[in-house]
Amino acid sequence: MRKVTRYPVEGHNSLWYIYRTVSPWKGVRNFIFIQIARYCPILSLKNWIYRNVLGMKVGKHTAFGLMAMVDVFFPEKITVGENSVIGYNTTILAHEYLIKEYRLGEVIIGENVLIGANTTILPGVTIGDGAIVAAGSVVHKDVAAGSFVGGNPLRELTPSTGMNAEEVLQD
Repeated sequence: MRKVTRYPVEGHNSLWYIYRTVSPWKGVRNFIFIQIARYCPILSLKNWIYRNVLGMKVGKHTAFGLMAMVDVFFPEKITVGENSVIGYNTTILAHEYLIKEYRLGEVIIGENVLIGANTTILPGVTIGDGAIVAAGSVVHKDVAAGSFVGGNPLRELTPSTGMNAEEVLQD
């Protein structure tokens, strides 16, 4: 179960009230720096932007692939542990704006985690240490440490070769 805080709104859909929750200038500033980081080929510079400009918690030797997109309004709610890989064009969200409410939640990605390309991680989830998330997945619930998951809806996967998650990483 995702851990999100729900904020009901009355009237129009909740996205119309976004600037009651976050400054438009914060959104513009973050957008500019996120776009720089998305295309930056220098991993240490990318991580510096995430840590020092956007306020994310990013562990040593963590690598964000090309075009990875972090939450533009609440990047400070994202934590990624050491030595993890966030795959190409992955989206990590700490907010979601719906019709009658918006939701905010921390995203915690553990150490030595592999997130496959084109994955979407929704607010309020925790991905445990050593987990592997297959490419193209939607992470809508917590992922246990050391597990191998994928798909939409997200489910436990078994490597076709019979290997465990650690062995998949070594091949």
